Amino acid sequence: MGAAAFTIVPRHVLGGRGYVAPNDRINLGFIGNGKQARGLLNAILSGVPDALAIAACDVDKKKLDHFVDLAKQANAKKVGAEVTAYGHYRELLGRSDIDAVVVATPDHWHAQIAIDAAKAGKDIYCEKPLALTIAEGRAMVEATRKYKRVFQTGSMQRSQEYFRRASELVRNGYIGQVKEINVSVGEPVKECDLPSLPIPDYLDWDTWIGPSFYRGYNPVLSPPIEDNSWAWWRGYKGFGGGLITDWGAHMFDIVQWALGMDDSGPVAFNPPSGPAATNGLSFSYANGILVHHKQWGEGNAIQFIGSEGTIEVSRSFLRSNPVSIISQTLKPGDKKLYYSDNHYRDWTNAIKSRTRPVADVETGHRTATVCNAVNIAYQLQRPLKWNPKKEKFDDESANQMISRPYRAPWNFRDF
Repeated sequence: MGAAAFTIVPRHVLGGRGYVAPNDRINLGFIGNGKQARGLLNAILSGVPDALAIAACDVDKKKLDHFVDLAKQANAKKVGAEVTAYGHYRELLGRSDIDAVVVATPDHWHAQIAIDAAKAGKDIYCEKPLALTIAEGRAMVEATRKYKRVFQTGSMQRSQEYFRRASELVRNGYIGQVKEINVSVGEPVKECDLPSLPIPDYLDWDTWIGPSFYRGYNPVLSPPIEDNSWAWWRGYKGFGGGLITDWGAHMFDIVQWALGMDDSGPVAFNPPSGPAATNGLSFSYANGILVHHKQWGEGNAIQFIGSEGTIEVSRSFLRSNPVSIISQTLKPGDKKLYYSDNHYRDWTNAIKSRTRPVADVETGHRTATVCNAVNIAYQLQRPLKWNPKKEKFDDESANQMISRPYRAPWNFRDF
């Protein structure tokens, strides 16, 4: 599948029920085959009838082999397809029969792989948070636009009813003027203090490190497949952004959506005064709306406080005070947000129509920017002004943290 829209031949013309015509098929390559990728494999192949997994890549041979077996089983429920294993993602990107890639690596690899995928003419689904740094995110947007790719960020709450409904009610003034917003997600990123241990013989550790500064292996960063726990690379600088980016990429994303800030962002970040504080930062938008990073009583949830009521939302609830707010019907003139009820089918539909999906790369970048700026403010422990148009701080040290050095030969700016 090239950059231009391709012709879809209906299945019923070429075969019976369950048949997927070759040019009605989206061939996927999965880069990063850990726990998250296995969930994505099931969600995408079960939710998108014309998607097949034909290639997989991981630096952990055990995870790679296991993923290939799962992909073959998933394909067999459709028309069946071979799944080729790769130890290096650029070999996978070199295949002309791969239409799109699913990137589910640790965060420190997102930018390089996604940009290389765009250069190779592949459409992209990349897990959230979009990028480890602000500069990487902007480069991902530029590469996506340059090569005319369809890019879906894994901010899948935008395809869930509670969050879309809450965002529409807030956007259209059903709680009156928004005064402040409370967001409960976990702690900022921290320095990696894990001891170095012997590298397992099935793991290419140097490639796992990739563009980041080298450090020794520890199973907390890359657990063996038998462990089946979530890898905690996400908590450490150089690899992830703590729970600020891990869950913040979900919850701050909904704040951005509800406020209509998908192409902009906050203008000021104010961390708490305590040097060891992991809670209590606030950031504000140009219209004066204040967002607090605080534990307000519910985990991984958002509380919108307006002049005429409150809306609270998480993956498990949508509620309001007064209770009548969430039962309101939108008026004909109200702003209705992009509707998606399946994040993965929304992506593949956008691939076919060559349109932008619900969590386009610019949207993912703006949300990741909020998360990364929050981490920067916590680290510097001083108020920062942010210009969302120029994407610069008013602080020299903070601006130095917008990007990060890469190990050779990696270079995310080479596109």
